Order: sequence, then C-alpha cells, then structure tokens
Amino acid sequence: MAQKLLMPKATAVWLVDNTALSFDQIAELCALHPLEVKAIADGESAQGIKGLDPISTGQLSRDEIERAEKNPNHKLKLSEPKVRVPESKRKGPRYTPVSKRQDRPNAILWLVRNHPELKDAQISRLVGTTKSTIEQIRNRTHWNAANLVPMDPVTLGLCSQIDLDLEVSKSAKDRPLPSADEMDNATLASAQDTENLGTDNDKGMSADEVFSRFASLGNSVKDDDENDDDDR
Repeated sequence: MAQKLLMPKATAVWLVDNTALSFDQIAELCALHPLEVKAIADGESAQGIKGLDPISTGQLSRDEIERAEKNPNHKLKLSEPKVRVPESKRKGPRYTPVSKRQDRPNAILWLVRNHPELKDAQISRLVGTTKSTIEQIRNRTHWNAANLVPMDPVTLGLCSQIDLDLEVSKSAKDRPLPSADEMDNATLASAQDTENLGTDNDKGMSADEVFSRFASLGNSVKDDDENDDDDR
C-alpha cells in the first residue's frame, strides 16, 4: 500500500517557510499544483493553516530535504514508517466462536421468519454461515429442522443490533416502490362511503322517528329518577 503524506497543505506551508525547495518539488510531494504552492508563498492561500513539520512526524528526513535543496530535479521520498498499520481484512462471513456455532441455525430461522426481506448474503454476513445452510433452513430440509427454534441472533451474541438494523435498512432501500394498482388500493375511502357507515336499522329513518327515540330515552331517565326518590 502506497504511503500517503499526512496533512499535505499544512506540510506545504512548513516547507515553503523553512526550506529552499522549489515549488515543483513541494507540489509533487504534497499533491498540489505548483501555482497553489506559489500562492502559499505569496501569502494568498492557506493563511489560517499552521505549518506541520514533516521531520518531527517522521515522514521526511533532514538529509532528504537537504539532498532535494541541492538538486532541483530530485524527487522527495517519504521515510519508511516506524509503525505499520495492518490492512483491513477482506469482507466476508463473520467469524463465529465454536461455542456459539450450534445456535446459528436457530438464528437463521429467526431472521428468515422475521426479516424475509434479507438476502442470503446479508444473513451470511450477520451470523457467519453459508448460503446452502440458509437455503436448507428456508426449505425445511435441514437435518435438524424439526428441533430448530427461532432465536434472536442479537440475544445469542452472533451479531450486534446495529449490524442487524443496518442490513434491514439496506433491504428497505432496495425494496421496489409500490405499483400504481397497489397505490390505488391503498387510498382512503371516499366521503360518500364514510357517510353511509352505520347499522342497517338507522338507514331511512325520518326526523320524527329520531326525535321519538330521544323522547322515549328522556322518559325512561325521568322514571328512574322518580323511583330513586320513592326509595329514599
């Protein structure tokens, strides 16, 4: 992996102020245009940036700078880093401890039932399994299918809740938009339909029938009050 310069513009500011390097040498090292380096030297650019000493950070040696100052055609080379940062591992199925591997089929069954939108590759990343195993559990052809119990992989410690939510959100983004027919079926009922809601007995009632019901209701309440007074 090619080594990169830390804070290129701040390094360029320091080299302009503290060395006799040419603009082309500084520009090539810091991945800048020579005119941009000239603007830094003229005070027209990077005025608020504090210079970064590449010697103190171990990215350039003093001998390398002196060698470049004596030879305008010399290309500055970064020093070998004292600490090597390991490269990130390639993406693949999650490693599952041996003690938890027996719980993977239960976790796969839980994911298949509760999140059918997840693809096999996503389930494989979450619990560290193979596509063939997922397919067997989907089709109930797994050798232990009769004894499997759906169990949350987060509770089992096979994946984190953040990872699960991330995969579910990805599936939601990939989900196709509803068709025009589905949108039509999902519309609200019209005002005319909602006006007709109610029991069949209420249909066709006249105003006299409605007021007679209220009158009978008032008489029944009055009789109840008189009975309460007699009891007292």
